[in-house]
Parts: sequence; structure tokens; C-alpha cells
Amino acid sequence: MRVTLLKQLLVGPPMPLAQARHERLSKTVALAVFASDPLSSVAYATEEILFVLVLAGSVALSYSLPIAIGIAALLAVVVTSYRQTVQAYPQGGGAYLVAKDNLGIFPALTAAAALLVDYVLTVSVSVVAGIAALTSAMPGLHPYRVILSVIVVALIALGNLRGVRESGRLFAAPTYFFVVSILGMVGYGLVAAMFDWLPEAPYEPHPPGLEGIGLFLLLRAYAAGCTALTGVEAVSNGVQALKPPEGRNAATVMTWLGVLSITMFLGITYLAYDFGIIPGGDETVVSKIARRVFGAGMPYYAVQAATMLILLLAANTSYADFPRLSSILARDRFVPRQFANQGDRLVFSNGILILSGFAVLLIVVFGGDTHALLPLYAIGVFISFTLSQGGMVRRWLRLREKGWRWRMWVNGVGAVVTGVVLLTLAVTKFSEGAWIVVVVVPILVVTFLVMHRHYDEVAAELSLEGLEGPPEFQHTVLVLIGDVHRGVVRAVQYARTLAPTAAVRAVYVETDPARTAKLEEKWARWGLGVPLVVLTSPYRSLLRPLLDYLDQIQARGDDQMVTIVLPEFLPRKWWQHLLHNQTALLVKGALLFRKNTVVADVPYLLKH
Repeated sequence: MRVTLLKQLLVGPPMPLAQARHERLSKTVALAVFASDPLSSVAYATEEILFVLVLAGSVALSYSLPIAIGIAALLAVVVTSYRQTVQAYPQGGGAYLVAKDNLGIFPALTAAAALLVDYVLTVSVSVVAGIAALTSAMPGLHPYRVILSVIVVALIALGNLRGVRESGRLFAAPTYFFVVSILGMVGYGLVAAMFDWLPEAPYEPHPPGLEGIGLFLLLRAYAAGCTALTGVEAVSNGVQALKPPEGRNAATVMTWLGVLSITMFLGITYLAYDFGIIPGGDETVVSKIARRVFGAGMPYYAVQAATMLILLLAANTSYADFPRLSSILARDRFVPRQFANQGDRLVFSNGILILSGFAVLLIVVFGGDTHALLPLYAIGVFISFTLSQGGMVRRWLRLREKGWRWRMWVNGVGAVVTGVVLLTLAVTKFSEGAWIVVVVVPILVVTFLVMHRHYDEVAAELSLEGLEGPPEFQHTVLVLIGDVHRGVVRAVQYARTLAPTAAVRAVYVETDPARTAKLEEKWARWGLGVPLVVLTSPYRSLLRPLLDYLDQIQARGDDQMVTIVLPEFLPRKWWQHLLHNQTALLVKGALLFRKNTVVADVPYLLKH
């Protein structure tokens, strides 16, 4: 009872299933829920580009602009491609469903595995980056970044357990606060730089070049900046969470997402180039830009607060999509069926809890370091990008619907470009930790297939096809006793209702011959006419004689059904259980997988 009250206090009272349709999201709230990840990526995408370029010296930082323009063009292509995907597949499912429908089950499972891995990384990276924004403004908190990150994951999980609409309301304000703050910083920064309103820039030592600028370094910088695209596919996986018409509303959200992400990303990159920002230290690039534009006043802290909040809450994109994708996989019998169950608040609670657990594990293992986690990032999402767009090309060629030619070209270009970026990411980030994702994805695919085979085998064995008339059972009921008391008498009464009196027997395993005579005397008075079978156990083993006796009964044929009735008295207080033998648990464990054997527990609740 207390557990139920605590649960309702934390996540709210249960909702009826009929409420599900009213929990749909409007376009403005959906942008906050699904687009917070790609919007927040602009907070660290520029910094990742600069971190790579600075290896060749500060002069190489000028390449950040053409690299950012290339990434923005890629983002525009991907957004345009996914606009077509959400309208063609309004039922949701994203890359998994598109690949399954057009390319086959193995590409579909690869896309699903890549996305699940990427969603876990999204939570870890977003939360850790958000805490980095906090510690940039408050350096004294830097030693506590892991603890703070874990607390934030727990709070976001709790918010999502309360329900879709409530979490959407919770996350809408910080998302739009971030958009306004960054656009305000970029707009004022451009105008102030043009009219020379900015204070003198603080001196930053220019690092020497450790390696020459070359094609490989440029590719590494481009691949690092492609983290700006993470989360774009989120809308396609959660189309069904939007209000009708789902496909059209999702396409509108995709357009808003693309325009805002490209504008903010290019603006931040240009200001970093124009101000000569050098990455590094305990301060983020966005913090350095904001400090240069606004000084140390309230606007600076507003930008840092907005950045921290959006990065912390960007994890909500994964909380919206990981459980939903898991539920689709569970429906198709590739992951445990528990992932398809909706909780009291009409959310997929099991998916939320599993996602939180893995995210916390990554944060702890990698010490809350953004730059340690980012090399693992983006590969999974580009796998799904490529497979999704390739699947759409196959769809247009197969169905040849109205406008299929230009639609095929849009998705075809998207598939080729994201495929090239995927190879670039795999090569340039492999030694930095991307190999982990490359290994984990195939392992997950094999795991999916093993679980699917198990579910198929279970379905085949339980199928009624080809089943002849069910056999007649010969039923024997055995009451296992260790003494004669009120609980035993109650169990015997129950046993007599299961079968004719002739088929009911009490079984006592003799470990101490001195007690047997006294027990038989009590049984003659209180046994209710049920015969008592005494099994000798020279080595004081309870289970071995019982199992041998069962073997004798069931050796007569497969029609021999045996029910073991276990009398069990239950003390009122938890600590009192420690004072009594747990024989019933031992017996139930030993008989759990035994054929044609049923164990029935008959509890007797003590008053004191």
C-alpha cells in the first residue's frame, strides 16, 4: 500500500486507456519534445569542429566556416528526406519500419540497434554537456559533474514517467528559451561586431600546430561537427505522439527543426570564427562567445542557463523515442514483450527505466566527460539515416506514386551523402572509441534474432494446430508435511477439493526417526482420513526422497499429473521470517521446471 502511494506521489495517479488520444502533442509542444536534441546539438557541434582544427594551429580555425556550411547543407538534405518519410509512414517507426518494409529484416534490425545505441548516447552526451555548461559558469561544481549528471537523468526519467503531455509541458519552456537566447546572442553579436560595439577581446594564447592541415584532418573535423545532425530522426519515430493529421504535422515540425538548427549552428560557428575563439580549458565555446558578446552580465548567464537546460532536457528526445521504438520491436517479437506494456501514465515505463540505467552507466564509466563520449556518438544515427533513405528510394521505385521521380532523387541524394558521412565517421573516429558502437550493433542484431526465434518456437509449441483431443489425466495430490498443525490441516482440506480422497496423500520425509511415531499419532487424529506416506532419508536430505517418489508415480506414463500442496505459515513481521526454515521456497525451486508437476502453496497467516 505504501509503495503504491509513493508511486502515485512521484508519477501521478493511473490514467484510463481512453485518455491516450488526449495525450497527443501539438506541433509547438512536439518541437520541444522531439527537436530538443538536434536543436541542442548546436551547443557543442561547433566546439567539436574547432577541437579538431586547432590541432593544426589557430590558422586552421578559418576552415570552420566552409565545414559548417557543408554540414548545414547535409542537414537540409536529411530534413527534406525525413519530411517525405514522416508523410509516407504516419504510423511512426522511423528507420526501422522503413527498412523493414522495403529492404528486409536484417537492415531493419541494424537500423533499430543503431538507433537504440544512439538514444542511450544522446541521454549521456546531452546531460554531460549540460552540466559542462553549468560548470563553465560555476567552476566550483566541476568536481561534482558525475553526481550532478546522474541526478539530472533521474529527474528527467521521473518527468517522463509522469506521462507524455506532462513531460512536453515541462520541456517546452526551456527549449524555446534556448532558441530565443541563442538567436538573440547571434543577432546582437553580428550587429555589435559590425558597428564595433563589443569590448576589447581578452587575450587567448594561440596553440602551435601539432600536425599539418590536410584532407584527413578536414574529414575528421567534418565528422566531428556532424553531431549537429543527431536527433533529426526522432520525429519520424514518434509521429503517432502528434495530434492528427499526424504525417502533415510531423512534416511541419521537421521544417521548423531544420530552419532553427541550421540558423543557430551557422550563427555560432561564424561568431566563433569572427571572434577568434580558441576551444579548450574548462569553458565551452558557446560560453566564450556569450561572454565576448554580453560580458559577465545577466544576458551571459541567461545564455548559459538556457544552454544548460536545453542540453539537460535534450535527453527527452531519447525518452520520447527509445521506449516507443522498443515497443514496436516488442510487438514484432524482437525484444522482451514487457517493452510493449504501457504503465499507469500511458507511457512505456520499462523502456524509460532501461534507457535511464544504461545512460547512467555510460556517464559513470566515462567520468562525465563530453569529449570522451562524443566519439561514440553519431555513427548509430548515420546508420539509420542511410538505411532509412535507401528504404525510401526502394519504396518510390516499387510503388511509383505521384511525384515518385523527384521524391526518389531527394531520398537517393540523402542516402548517398549520409552513407559517405557514415564511412567517414567510422574511419576517423574508429580508434577514438567508435569501434565500441561498431561492435555493439551486430551483437544487438544477433540478440534480436535469438529472442525472435525463441518467441517463434514458443508460439509453435503452444499452437493448437494438429492437436488431437487432450489426454485424460491421472491426478495425484501430495501434501508435503514436516509437522501437524493448523496450517497443515487447512492444506489437507484444500487438497481434498482437488481430487477424490483416494488420490490424495500426505508425504513426510523422515530425517529424525524419533519424531515419526509422534507425528503418526497426531496424523491419525487430524489427518482427515488422508493416508500418510513416510519416506526415509538416511542422509537427512528432503528433496532427494521426494523426487524419487515423484519419479515412481510419473513413471506410469505421461498422463500422470501430480500436484504438490505446500502448507506454509506466514509470520506478520518481515524479520520473523528469518526465524523459520524456508523449506517451501526450496521445494518450489526444485520442482519449477519438472514436467506434469504443479506446486500449490496454501498460506496460513499468523496473528502475531
